[in-house]
Amino acid sequence: MSLFDLTGKSAIITGSSRGIGKAIAEQMAAQGAKVTISSRKPGPCQDVAAALNEKHGEGTAIAVPANISSKEELQRMVDATNEAFGKVDIVVCNAASNPYYGPMSGIEDEQFEKILSNNIISNHWLIQMCAPQMRERKDGTIILVSSIGGLKASSVIGAYNISKAADFQLARNLAE
Repeated sequence: MSLFDLTGKSAIITGSSRGIGKAIAEQMAAQGAKVTISSRKPGPCQDVAAALNEKHGEGTAIAVPANISSKEELQRMVDATNEAFGKVDIVVCNAASNPYYGPMSGIEDEQFEKILSNNIISNHWLIQMCAPQMRERKDGTIILVSSIGGLKASSVIGAYNISKAADFQLARNLAE
């Protein structure tokens, strides 16, 4: 029994070559969605897309490697999805990075900037690229994968937690 039907829908899932993103892509494909598999590395993206196409039929998935820190690569991913599937119905901002573990007093500026850029700004970019067509159709879903870390302090992953708290607020502001 299916809990929901995504037939005719297309989804971009960042960070979907492994882990949570891969599981999201697998479940969306199982429910009938066409999915764009994306992460930095082409090989794993192609492997996941091939497995989904084998299981659910050719044309279920495309692999579009993209580094979330590059606005140009994100736009290329959106363009490839529009070309392959005709539209973007669902955006899942799943990819994130955390190059620093330790107290906030020890984080280098470059590390903090990378966390903020990859975990917040890249989500904002991708949403800006996809939301106009969703608004035009009056249909679409934007999902930001966050963390309970966004709700509490940490002496080990404080910068990451700041980025996840910002994702909560990004979602709230989009919903207004």
